[in-house]
Amino acid sequence: MTNDDVLIIGSGIAALQLAVQLNNDVNVRILTKEKLRTANSYLAQGGIAAALGANDDPSKHIADTLEAGRFHNNQEAVQQVIDAAPDLIMNIARQGDIFDKDQTGKLSLGMEGAHSVKRIVHGGGDATGKNVMEFLINKLKLKGNIAVEENVFAFELLLKSEQKRCVGVKAKTSDGSIQRFYGKHVIIATGGCGQLYTYTSNAKTVSGDGIAMAYIAGAEIVDMEFNQFHPTLLYINGETKGLISEAVRGEGATLVTEDGTHIMEGVHPLKDLGPRHVVSQRIYEYLKKGKQVYLDISKIEKFSKRFPSITSICEDNGIRISDGKIPVAPGSHFLMGGIKTDLIGRSSIAGLYAIGEASCTGLHGANRLASNSLLEGLFQGEQLSNWINEAEKEPQVFVQDYFYYQPKEEKINLPEIEKIKGLMMDRVGIVRNKVNLKKQKAWLAEYRAEKIHLDTCSTTDITKVFMLVIAKLITESALTRTESRGGHFRSDYPKEDDNNWLRKSIIHNDKQGMGKSNEYIETALAT
Repeated sequence: MTNDDVLIIGSGIAALQLAVQLNNDVNVRILTKEKLRTANSYLAQGGIAAALGANDDPSKHIADTLEAGRFHNNQEAVQQVIDAAPDLIMNIARQGDIFDKDQTGKLSLGMEGAHSVKRIVHGGGDATGKNVMEFLINKLKLKGNIAVEENVFAFELLLKSEQKRCVGVKAKTSDGSIQRFYGKHVIIATGGCGQLYTYTSNAKTVSGDGIAMAYIAGAEIVDMEFNQFHPTLLYINGETKGLISEAVRGEGATLVTEDGTHIMEGVHPLKDLGPRHVVSQRIYEYLKKGKQVYLDISKIEKFSKRFPSITSICEDNGIRISDGKIPVAPGSHFLMGGIKTDLIGRSSIAGLYAIGEASCTGLHGANRLASNSLLEGLFQGEQLSNWINEAEKEPQVFVQDYFYYQPKEEKINLPEIEKIKGLMMDRVGIVRNKVNLKKQKAWLAEYRAEKIHLDTCSTTDITKVFMLVIAKLITESALTRTESRGGHFRSDYPKEDDNNWLRKSIIHNDKQGMGKSNEYIETALAT
């Protein structure tokens, strides 16, 4: 049992930004499912968006963010994050050689889809996430108040009397034993849920754990129907092998068929740099007809130097960059919804916070603008650290060992992970309709995942339970929203409906907790 000031679940950019900016007299513990570097943030090829150019202004960045989000955004969140972006980037840039520069020594600015001007800051060409993560990890090592616990799978939030406050989390360690971690501030920074789909750019660890835990505990969840599918993942023999950054199209690559037909002509004014949901749907249409789509990169000079990580991914999978064409398919990339929070990260449960992709502040609306995600993580980490640093010192959460109800092992019937992913891709993927959504809802109802005692489950089965919970949230939200907007496309309701649907879809689990185990813990902690 441990007891800390701040308990962070997850190890991406939002989590590390928070940890390194907390005061040295704040005890911090980071729990990560695998290793510190196995996070989506570390894989991020794209950059960070900020209005730094001579011809740019935050107002333009705001306009692009709202347009990409189909005006479903929280405008206050958009204003605050975008206004803060230039200073956030420059503060990091002053601390080391993290971002790419032009010949004059100024930060190089790139173009990506749905942006109206060049404003994307990159690091290492196409290794921005890795560069910023290493910068934060190095800062982490210099602080003596932060403990990092790797290979610790958090699976249940611990709640004080009558669900009024979150005081910690239960987790399984590498040897299968259960450990309890307590903290005055419990932060979920576990990322989104990309692994719910067959094709995804996400790290293998990103399966919605934090959002599922928060929902089961009774936190408000919002906008789960808005799932962004990245248009261009490397696609070989029916499998996706890695992300091909939007920056490639920003440098002039175009989407073509085998015979050279440009598939985005006449589809959107920005053509190949149109919003991600538009481009993904277009590629999907061709793939469903049995036609392979390629990125034509023949006009990009010195491609290997500009995109070393992508070049390596392609060559490792037998694709020669010199041929000038990369086969692509869309895949699950980013969740716009998540745990409902304010800009500080506070959820609807006292003591429980969420930052990064696991949270939903409303910044992204119905579809995230490219390169706004790392920006959001940096912003939220800084905001929450400032709030915790300035907050009055709360008394330590008093906990001691109690006898906990141990449920008997029971036979559980859970589907294979690949079946969950396949059905989500087919029925609740890029294109949705009422028939398929109702089929998926009925299939998910067979498992009653929220009622399963997790203490006696393996980590694989816990992952399945969380995937089923998240699948239910996405499916029911997608079924409810009878329109198409951003990352949510209904073929039976193909148009936006501002009159009825320009509002949030909030989900609240009235039957909080997971049976006797959680109820007993609440009673014990209340005494």
